[in-house]
Amino acid sequence: MSWISNFRDSGKLSQLLMAAAALLGFAVLALFLMTGVLLYGVISPPTAGGELSLDSLLGRPTVISFPTPGGSEDGWFFPGRSTAPTILLAHGYLSNREEVLTLVTSLQEHQYNVFVFDLAGHGRNKHFSTLGYRETQELLAAINTIAARDDVDRTRFGVWGTSVGAYAAASAAGSDPRIRAIVLDSVYNDPVDFLDLQIERSGLNVLPFTTTLCHLVFRTMNFSGRKAPPLSERLPALPGVAKLFVMANDNRALGASTAELFGKAANPKQQINVPKSNYASMTSDDKHNYENNIVGFFLENLPPVGGAPPPR
Repeated sequence: MSWISNFRDSGKLSQLLMAAAALLGFAVLALFLMTGVLLYGVISPPTAGGELSLDSLLGRPTVISFPTPGGSEDGWFFPGRSTAPTILLAHGYLSNREEVLTLVTSLQEHQYNVFVFDLAGHGRNKHFSTLGYRETQELLAAINTIAARDDVDRTRFGVWGTSVGAYAAASAAGSDPRIRAIVLDSVYNDPVDFLDLQIERSGLNVLPFTTTLCHLVFRTMNFSGRKAPPLSERLPALPGVAKLFVMANDNRALGASTAELFGKAANPKQQINVPKSNYASMTSDDKHNYENNIVGFFLENLPPVGGAPPPR
């Protein structure tokens, strides 16, 4: 009768194996679901914006539409001195164009043309954020559109950016020689680095394979950007672009990456420290000092009146 006992034992073993397989399948499914939810939250962040109408803005702005991959976007053009250079403001992650309007005013008061728009995944821009890849293309498309106007300097542009906007600013400067000066506030080396920072902040990085799966899906979604080298390889090749690196004291990770990239960047370059990485949340005094630094940098390196910047 031992064969009956063996049969029963084998039946129990099969049941145990089936239960283990079911649990493993459930764990894998749960891991994929959590990864999907996490990544979706990163590339489609909850952001405000879109409440202000053009009529409510100072500085006589006009709406300019520019083509982007898969559609078009609108931005606000604030006119300055005729034939003066244009400075584009690329807001940061979890922000929007409305939060940089005081900086717009400071630059416009010094005769600059200024252009602001919502980056992918923010404000009125309904595309998913790519943490820098698509945002770079949006920035370059905006420059191409503005350069077709006859009331701006078509050969000289400046870009201010923070976090995602900073990456886009540095990346665009490597592709367009018309960009003569850039401000990089809390910049990172590669979009995946910023993705890692968001995963860490979620607390889900402690789960096995979560980070690896997020990397795999994110890189697959942004396959077209796979050949983009990190900024550490591009900034040394920009000796003709003036650079201001802004390091925020309240963000250790981005402060460290900004300092590292500053060290690798080609001259001319400058660096400053500020109390906060979020421009919109600065106190009025801190914001005033910040704006003075930004305006001063552009006045020195991208003067409103044509001609080469003064020797350094």
